[in-house]
Amino acid sequence: MTPDLLSSLSLSTPELILAVGALALLMVGAYSRSNNTTTVTGLAVAVLVIAGLWLAFSGGEGSAYGSAFVQDSFGRFMKMLALIGSAVTLVMSMRFARQEHFDKFEYPVLIVLCTLGMMLMISANGMIGLYLGLELQSLAIYVLAAINRDNVRSTEAGLKYFVLGALSSGMLLYGISLVYGYTGNTGFHEIATALG
Repeated sequence: MTPDLLSSLSLSTPELILAVGALALLMVGAYSRSNNTTTVTGLAVAVLVIAGLWLAFSGGEGSAYGSAFVQDSFGRFMKMLALIGSAVTLVMSMRFARQEHFDKFEYPVLIVLCTLGMMLMISANGMIGLYLGLELQSLAIYVLAAINRDNVRSTEAGLKYFVLGALSSGMLLYGISLVYGYTGNTGFHEIATALG
């Protein structure tokens, strides 16, 4: 591995922790024999806490992956807010999910993936990274909105949110293409320089 790739991986370790953690949680939920929603939820909170601790104590700043990913103090603060909010949401929603009968193991996995999308969006240094983070977050939220399949309102909410999200995603891509056509770049710094 090149030193540039190692430094990039080091800066994006919290995101890698969430990605690997989401895959591991999915495997635990899919291949265990009993109803293990509580176990997967506890492990999801642990993954979020580990990513938050790494983020708080690593202290690395800079850009990675060819300046497509930026880690700075403001980004670290916003990521900590996203991680804390997701962990608190998971803990607070366990009893409600059990009461409403949608306590499935996919619920905490989707929360972790949504948090990963938020963190990628926060660290994006260009339109492409912003769009990818937004889509990862949105796709997880589409499923979360419709996770209670026994409730008609939940299914309706998921469908409406999907249609609205697809429309706004198309409009965002159209706007990005206009900005790219005018400036010739998708990076935020280059766009700011080109605009004045």
